[in-house]
Amino acid sequence: MIDDIRPATPSGYPAKAVVGESVPVRAVIFREGHDTIAARVALYSAGRQDPEEVSALRPLGDDEWGAAVTPSGVGRHALVVEAWTDRHATWAHKAAVKLDAGQDVSVEIAEGLALLELAEPGPAVEAARCALADAAAPPAQRLAPALGADVAAALADPRRVALDLTAAVPKPLWVDRERALVGAWYELFPRSYGGFKGVAERVPALAELGFDVLYLPPIHPIGTTSRKGPGNALDAGPDDPGSPWAIGSTEGGHLAIHPDLGTAGDFAHLVSVLDEHGMEVALDYALQCSPDHPWVREHPEWFHHRPDGSIAYAENPPKQYQDIYPINFWPAAEEDRGALWAACKGILDHWIAAGVRIFRVDNPHTKPVAFWEWMIPAVQAEHPEVLFLAEAFTRPHVMAKLAEVGFTQSYTYFTWRTERDGEEGIWAYMEELAHGPKADYMRPNFWPNTPDILSGPLRDGPPSAFALRYVLAATLTPSYGVYSGYELYENQPASATNEEYLDSEKYQVRCRDFDREGTLAPLMRAVNAIRRRHPALSRLRSMSMVPGDNPNIVAYSKVSDDGSDVVLCAVTLDPLHPQETTLHIDLGALGLPEDRPFYVRDELSGELYLWTGAHPYIRFEPDTRVAHILDLRVDPVAASPAPRPVAPGDGGGV
Repeated sequence: MIDDIRPATPSGYPAKAVVGESVPVRAVIFREGHDTIAARVALYSAGRQDPEEVSALRPLGDDEWGAAVTPSGVGRHALVVEAWTDRHATWAHKAAVKLDAGQDVSVEIAEGLALLELAEPGPAVEAARCALADAAAPPAQRLAPALGADVAAALADPRRVALDLTAAVPKPLWVDRERALVGAWYELFPRSYGGFKGVAERVPALAELGFDVLYLPPIHPIGTTSRKGPGNALDAGPDDPGSPWAIGSTEGGHLAIHPDLGTAGDFAHLVSVLDEHGMEVALDYALQCSPDHPWVREHPEWFHHRPDGSIAYAENPPKQYQDIYPINFWPAAEEDRGALWAACKGILDHWIAAGVRIFRVDNPHTKPVAFWEWMIPAVQAEHPEVLFLAEAFTRPHVMAKLAEVGFTQSYTYFTWRTERDGEEGIWAYMEELAHGPKADYMRPNFWPNTPDILSGPLRDGPPSAFALRYVLAATLTPSYGVYSGYELYENQPASATNEEYLDSEKYQVRCRDFDREGTLAPLMRAVNAIRRRHPALSRLRSMSMVPGDNPNIVAYSKVSDDGSDVVLCAVTLDPLHPQETTLHIDLGALGLPEDRPFYVRDELSGELYLWTGAHPYIRFEPDTRVAHILDLRVDPVAASPAPRPVAPGDGGGV
C-alpha cells in the first residue's frame, strides 16, 4: 500500500518546485506480514520515458518513508513512488535470526542460491554463490558472503527481483525557474519618477541595494469618467492623474502605454536597463476597465449590467470604485466567453513579447478559478518561464485554491502577523507555510507594506518598527517585497480606522528624497547581500522555529539543501523597548557541536561570538539593534574578512 504521497495538492493539480531545489518526498508505505519493504521515487520530466532522477526512499518510522529529488529543468514533471518486497533483506533477516538462534538454515541456504540466480552478475555474487554451495563449510561461513552489502546491491533493482512491484499513481509536479522561489521585489509608481526614463535612472540604485524585481502598477492609459482625486475623492481636479487601476481611455486599453510614461521604446529601454543590472520587471495584470476603455464600447457583453441597462461599477462595500468596471467572465453566450478569455490571454501575450516574464495579478480571487485554471497553463505551455504573483488578500481556502490551480506565488497575511505565538502569530503561520500541506504548492511572498496597506507597528511607527519588519520579511521567506517609501519610514495612515496611506500615491504623484540621511537603505543593502551570500536563506522548507523564553522575540534557523550553510535569525517584535531572551537550539539537528564551544558571526554587524551549549543569551535595544542574522558555520581561521558593520544609526538600528 502506498498512501499520502507528498508533494501533492488537494485536488490533483501539480505541486511546485524550482530548478535546483531539493524537494522532499514523503509517503506512507506498508504491506501485510513481516517481509521487508524497499521503495524509491522516480522523477520524470514531460516527454521523456527515462527518469531524470531516481532516489531511494528511506524508512522514517511508523510506516513513513522519505527521500529528496532535485529537478534540473523547467516545466511539467511527475513523481512516481514505487515499493516492493526487498527479497534480499527479507531473506537475510530470516537467515541471520535463525543462525543466531542455532536453528537449521538449510532451507535458507537453498533459498539464497535460488535468489542469487536473479542477481546482477559480479565478483561478490559469484563468491556468495560458491560459499553457499560449499556443503563442507559451517553454516555461518556459508551464509556470510551472501549477507553482505555488495550482494544486497546486486539484488536491489526491483525489475530484476521484485515479484510485487507496486507503483502509485504519478503525482504531477511543475518546476519553475529560481525566481519563482527567491527574489527581492521593489514596487514603485513610474509617474512619480517622470515616466520610464526616470525609472531607468533609478534602476542602478535599486540594483545596488540588492533588489531583483521591479514591480510596476498598471502602466496603461487612465480613464477620465468618474476619475478619482486625492484620497479617493469623488471629484478629480483637471491635473489629478487618477488611479492607474482605472484602465483604459480613448488612447487605448491594456495593450497601450500611458503617454505620460513614455513610449513602447522607452519601456523596452527600461527592460534592457533592468537586464543589464541583473533585475527584471514585473507588470501589473489587472483585468478591469475604466468606463472609457475601448472594450466597454466594443464589447458591452463583457460587463455586468444593472436592471436599467447601465454597466455596474466595482464595489466592495462600503468601498465603491466608480472609476472601474469589473469584467463579467461568464457572459451568456459561449462564443462571447471564448472571445473574452482569448482577449485576456492576448494581453499577456502582448507584454510577454515586450519582455515581461513576471506578472503581479490584481485581485485574482474576484475572477473565476476556472479562468485561471485555463489561463496559467495555457501561458506556461508556451512560456514556461513566466511567473504569476497572486494579490489575493482573501480567505485562506480561496488563497490556497488559487495557488493550487497555478499561481506561482501568493501575497500572504504576513502584513498582519505581528505576534510570535497564538493561532494568528508568526510561529504558527510559518509552520503552516513551510511544513504544512500548503507548502507543496503555495509559495509565500512577504510584503510588510503595499500601496493599500499600512498596518501593525508601521502605523505612526518609529524607524525600528520598519527595520524589524523588513528583516522578518526578508529572512522568513525567500521572496519578499516592499513598496517605495518604506525606506523613508512613511508611516502616516489615512485615519485611525483606515489602513491605507495618507496622501495615497494611488491617486497622486509623490516626490521623495531618497538621498537624505538616516534612511533604511543601508539595512536593505546589507540584508540583500546576506541573502545572496547564504544559500540557506533561499529556501523555505528547511525553516525551523527556535524556542525562546520571551514571546517578544522570534527566532528561526534555515539550512541549505546540502547542509553546508546554516543561518539563525533572531528578531525583536517590540520596536519601542529593550528585549532579551535565552534561546533553546537543537544543536544536533543543525550539525553543531554539543560538547565544545563554537563560533557564530553576526552577518549584520560583523561581530564574532563564541557560544557554548544550546542556550545562548541575546538582547535587543531597538534604537541600535533589532535583529541578529547569524552564520552558524564559521571557521574563525579560514573565514573571509567580516563584512563592514552596519552602523547602529543606519536604518533606525539593525
